[in-house]
Amino acid sequence: MTAWIIGSKCGMEERLSSPNPRTYIGSGKVSEIKSAIHALDVETVIFDDELSPGQLRNLEKAFGGDVRVCDRTALILDIFNQRAATHEAALQVALALMEYQLPRLTRMWTHLERQAGGQVKGMGEKQIEVDKRILRTQIGVLKKELDSVRKHRKQYRNRRTSVPVPVVSLVGYTNAGKSTLLNRLTGANVLAEDRLFATLDPTTRRVQIKNGKEFLLTDTVGFIQKLPTMLVAAFRATLEEISESSLLVHVVDISHPLAEQQIEAVDNVLSELDVSSIPKLMVWNKVDKAKDPQKIKLEVERREDVVCISALTGEGLEEFCDAVQDKVKDSMVWVEALVPFNKGELLSTIHQVGMVEKTEYMENGTLVKAHVPLRFARMLTPMRQLHIS
Repeated sequence: MTAWIIGSKCGMEERLSSPNPRTYIGSGKVSEIKSAIHALDVETVIFDDELSPGQLRNLEKAFGGDVRVCDRTALILDIFNQRAATHEAALQVALALMEYQLPRLTRMWTHLERQAGGQVKGMGEKQIEVDKRILRTQIGVLKKELDSVRKHRKQYRNRRTSVPVPVVSLVGYTNAGKSTLLNRLTGANVLAEDRLFATLDPTTRRVQIKNGKEFLLTDTVGFIQKLPTMLVAAFRATLEEISESSLLVHVVDISHPLAEQQIEAVDNVLSELDVSSIPKLMVWNKVDKAKDPQKIKLEVERREDVVCISALTGEGLEEFCDAVQDKVKDSMVWVEALVPFNKGELLSTIHQVGMVEKTEYMENGTLVKAHVPLRFARMLTPMRQLHIS
């Protein structure tokens, strides 16, 4: 199949002060594309922007034949649909697809008008209303199922927080190397391929570093520029994993020529999720593929908020774990607690999830001075906690 892409360096571009309300592009460009379609035997024309139902219908009529016009949202939804490997991902993609299709159902019935003119128009309208009611019903069912998924996830997170290990979420542009990083640190064997949206479901694994400390690392769905709003809404249950994190690690493919634009796209999606209060760590990945790795490393040395790694080769992972530990420490609280001698497992947990500065053996137990997660500090209250600041 041959596809012709509009709004891309590999296809056609047009400069307009504003999109044409009927066809998005100007009439001259419509004619130009129509000529190219016949000359190149094009079957699909893809627009790198979202088109209205009317624009899609008018363009397909103008191009004629069996040429399909696809906008950016439809293409992304199609890719997501191919990547959905679990029941939850399939539900999320199906909901987004149905919400996208609902205002576009009229395109399915234009053949009735061609077959019998105005005599069938009323029948077509009735059938469209029936289809819309069916689709709305299906949307309602899917939303209820996803609400159930959200509740299940919340219960899972509540169980997970009962063991107060810091949760670190990997966020970033699609194909930035998040899954490869998770696999390298945990041996999780998560699907990691050089393709868009290879991961649609969050995967959480435990990471233990050399000093014995540990944290939970979560791989999340990749972002993209102009991510369709309906996808953000449909994946809300998945993205809620991010909001429960102790730290967000923004993974960037620093070898990509559009790395800065990708960083901005991720920041825009994160702003929609209201996670500004969660500490962040920037990670420049794929330094081994960059044109000038040494220049990038020198830039990182001048910055305190960036770590340079190669998830594929393992370069910089020790520095990454140290940076994660330092950032997580910033989100902890200082405690001085007296732990009774018969609560040895509690003392062990403090050493495991916190950062102990000093221990002192007293007559009634062990006095611990440490940074610990806030929720764990609250658990120490019954243990005759002395001070929290």
